[in-house]
Amino acid sequence: MANNKSAKKRIEIAERNRLRNRTYKSSMRTLMKRCFAACDAYSATPGDEAKASVQTSMRAAFSKIDKAVKVGVLHRNNGANQKSRLSAAVRKVLEPAS
Repeated sequence: MANNKSAKKRIEIAERNRLRNRTYKSSMRTLMKRCFAACDAYSATPGDEAKASVQTSMRAAFSKIDKAVKVGVLHRNNGANQKSRLSAAVRKVLEPAS
């Protein structure tokens, strides 16, 4: 355990940051799963409503990823990689293979 005041403060700050990081990552993963689920739903039954759902969920996931990068929860390359995964999945569903 910490013996001096600054070390105790660092422990408190690290715990606070850990909880913040955990909530950001959890909500980001949830939004990504919703986007992938919306893509699956659209591929099963294409329609305007399903397409709007895919685009809305992708927009929400992108926003959360960008905020996580801005706050420092994710590295910018990791954020770009996650956004690329989402974009590829959405593109695969919305644009039929030619």
